[in-house]
Amino acid sequence: MPSEVTAISPFVDKLMPLLRNCGCVSEWENDVEVALREALANAIIHGNHEDRRKYVHVTCLCEPDEVSIAVKDEGKGFDVNSVPDPTAPENIGSVHGRGIQLMKALMDEVRFEEGGVVVHMRKAAGQAAGNDRQRSSRK
Repeated sequence: MPSEVTAISPFVDKLMPLLRNCGCVSEWENDVEVALREALANAIIHGNHEDRRKYVHVTCLCEPDEVSIAVKDEGKGFDVNSVPDPTAPENIGSVHGRGIQLMKALMDEVRFEEGGVVVHMRKAAGQAAGNDRQRSSRK
């Protein structure tokens, strides 16, 4: 998809029905949609710096009761460990830094690869989702 913020909604509005029809998002559809919108916005704004010559590449894998999504930008990447904690008192007023936290709260697994250029997200349906979320929150 093009690196334009206005492309996010049309893209997501086409992808979500496909995921729904495959049966891999079930009761967690809203969580997946919000996390996907955040990942796309981060890729466009922070990764590609809204450069219309660059693209965001999205890969989805639907399996029974699970969806995996990878969002890759054409930027230089970033160190996820250098992103300030948005819940720290000194960052409460900041307008940045909540997208990654939101993705991690909504999905069962979120990991950054290739120097932060790719974000992989996974969401499992049913009881497994709750168990994975509990495990990842303890880390």
